Amino acid sequence: MITSVARRAHPIVLAAFAACAVVQVFLAGLGVFNDPGAFITHREFGYLFGWLTLVGLVLALVGRLPRRVVGMSALLLVLFALQSVFVALRTELPAVAALHPLNGFAILALAIVTARASWIAGRVPEPAMEASPLVEALGDA
Repeated sequence: MITSVARRAHPIVLAAFAACAVVQVFLAGLGVFNDPGAFITHREFGYLFGWLTLVGLVLALVGRLPRRVVGMSALLLVLFALQSVFVALRTELPAVAALHPLNGFAILALAIVTARASWIAGRVPEPAMEASPLVEALGDA
């Protein structure tokens, strides 16, 4: 029961995360083009919705999703954690800190791809997971 709930919840959580990432890009734009004080909102909102990466990883594990989906969920958590590292390096290593916006777009892309892969994997009935060609196509053979 909990496995099937986790399998259904995972793509929803990742889609919500992707939507939050789009809002995050908008908030950064406000900081650049409107009011530099908006970067505080950008930062705080990032810390708030960043928890969805951990929730997504836990749901992928509990839902026994394919290894590819679990791996992408873990990578999403790591890339999101790197965002704060890049910002922290802005005075000492500005060239490395400049990876912050690029990593943000990589995070958005990975969230979309992971949500889609999770949604496809969640459509496969759990007992048939091992023999399913769909699961093999996703890389969990």
